[in-house]
Amino acid sequence: MEQAYRPDDRSPVTRTAPAVPPWLAHALRSQRGPVSWSAVLRGALGGGPLLLAAVLAGRPTLGVVTAIGAMFAGINDRPGSRRASVARIGTPALAGAAGLLTGTAAGDHAPAVLLTLLLTVLGLAAGGISALGPVGSSAGTQLLVGAAVGAGMPLPEPGPLRAVAFVAGAAWLLLLRLALPTSHTLAGDRRFALRFDGERAAVAGVYDAIAALLDAVGSDGATARRAALTAALDQAQDALAGPRLRRHPSSAAERRLHAQYAAALPLAEAATALAWAGEPVPPRASEAPRRLAAAVRDGAPTGPLPAPTRSAPGLRALDDALLHAAEAFDRADGRRLHGRRRTRTAALRTVLGARGREYGMRVALCFGASAAVAQALHHARWYGQHEHWYWLPATAVFLVKPDLGPLASRVLSRAAGTVLGALLFAGFAAVLPRPEGLVVLVTVCGALIPLATRHFAAQTAVVTVLVLALVMAGGEPQASLARIGETLLACAIVLVVGHLPTPGRRGDAIRARLTEANGAAREYLAHVLGESEDREARWALRREAYRTLAEARAAIALASAELPPLARHADGADEIAATLERLVDTTTACAVHLDDTGSLDPAHLRRLTHLGAELHLPVPTARPPAACHRPIDVSRAPPKGRGELRDHPRRTGTRRTGRLPPVTAPSPSAVRPGRGAGNCAITPDGPAPDGPAACHR
Repeated sequence: MEQAYRPDDRSPVTRTAPAVPPWLAHALRSQRGPVSWSAVLRGALGGGPLLLAAVLAGRPTLGVVTAIGAMFAGINDRPGSRRASVARIGTPALAGAAGLLTGTAAGDHAPAVLLTLLLTVLGLAAGGISALGPVGSSAGTQLLVGAAVGAGMPLPEPGPLRAVAFVAGAAWLLLLRLALPTSHTLAGDRRFALRFDGERAAVAGVYDAIAALLDAVGSDGATARRAALTAALDQAQDALAGPRLRRHPSSAAERRLHAQYAAALPLAEAATALAWAGEPVPPRASEAPRRLAAAVRDGAPTGPLPAPTRSAPGLRALDDALLHAAEAFDRADGRRLHGRRRTRTAALRTVLGARGREYGMRVALCFGASAAVAQALHHARWYGQHEHWYWLPATAVFLVKPDLGPLASRVLSRAAGTVLGALLFAGFAAVLPRPEGLVVLVTVCGALIPLATRHFAAQTAVVTVLVLALVMAGGEPQASLARIGETLLACAIVLVVGHLPTPGRRGDAIRARLTEANGAAREYLAHVLGESEDREARWALRREAYRTLAEARAAIALASAELPPLARHADGADEIAATLERLVDTTTACAVHLDDTGSLDPAHLRRLTHLGAELHLPVPTARPPAACHRPIDVSRAPPKGRGELRDHPRRTGTRRTGRLPPVTAPSPSAVRPGRGAGNCAITPDGPAPDGPAACHR
């Protein structure tokens, strides 16, 4: 924005600078965050040493396939727990091996037309699998790239041996991920620090996000902090829910982490309710979650936890949640897993549903068209002495995957990255000795992959140099100019084919995301208004509601950054997602108030009814609010000076000594369990003599 003045007066005239198109803004944006030096080390020890071993053994082409497997594993080597990395790296590696085996068999025996049809059908299947989430997306990508490489890269090894070599390369990097430390060794149990460092960092991040949300209550940044809390909870949930041999956590350290994660759920609920109310909380309210985060990171006792005032339902819920967290940290016995469980039927429904069909159709058309063009150029001998025609369809895979970014942004970044990478490799190939220099180049590029994942163009440049070095080490001549031409051709194909009309309605994937989020929000709302006493089920439903909303928001943001012919199908979706978020926020505030008073607040019900009307969602009629509530639990009542923050004497949270005394609960015959403190006394025989006559049971 800039201001100018008219010549006849001094009143400012505002001029608005032209806005950058969303697809271009996305292409210019890069991710931020700390550098994972452990991932850099794993990348350096991945493909380079494997290629060197194969060259020394006289099997360089086998080393090429093995190093490609390690390269893809390095791309999927993201922050998180070791257990989660098994699925994140292993599942796509198996899919890539299957694609490599299928592509090799088809390339050796199928004619050009049949091979193109087979690759198109494979693209349809891989696109549907991509709708399952990040792991499914990586699996679909490696399936198609493996098929293209197997069919279009002639190698002396048979298909089964290539598949084994590919899996061996990924398994080598996965072994490094499991064996090498990923953070500095902290004080305390070294085995605990090394084995569960990813889980510990994720759970501690949840408490930090709760503290940040409490700091932002009453400000404009509360909504963004609430979204960051959802992301932190998602990351912790995934970190704790990796594949396992046993149903329950097998070690005390792992059970402690599960207990600490579970203790964060009521804290997150209370913080969300406070953010919904919008009334600023005292600055020290966020100190206790930060102390809990430090205790998780250090594996140490929590120490005294500052207690907030109990002047509002949200603050009382926060205080109760801190008591629960202190007791959970002390007891450290959490056997229940908190992963996101989905049945095979639900996964199959997603693959065959609207999301899977739309993703699959786009991927199939672009992958099939690029394979057909590559086959035509190959049989017309446009390649000359270069018989490797895999680059064109493999490039199309990375361009068209719907979850990797807007189509136009990916095309621009891919073109720029490939041109830069190919030119860099041409310079390196002219001066580096062979094969020693190529092995060094592969090692350096493997170390740069974790840094390059911050931007698609940078990642493309590094991967281009790495793949060209591998192919040359396998015996192919230098082909930088040909790769630039094929990449630009693939960009043109995907840009045209990706915007063509397809069977079905465009935007079905967005509508499916919103339908899923709407269903989760309705289930959560029904549970709260049904006044169920199962709080763990409520927290699980709340997690699913916020998680599906976050996934819908991410899909909408990507769709909105497409070129106008595709972006218009996401019009209005963001407003629906925002209304759903307000509905879930209000439901959370309603649940906290219900716990505190034993009744539903009419203001909450009016708000829920209004939001339900916007979404055409019926809100059940609740019973009238009670005139009075359950008795105050003196064991939780604040001491004199309740308006001041103080260190609660029972929040010590030591693991071995100083165990917390049990929290005194009201008699089940006196009041219904699970409701918060109130303002009148109820006995099994009715209201106390000095209580209000209108008090309800």
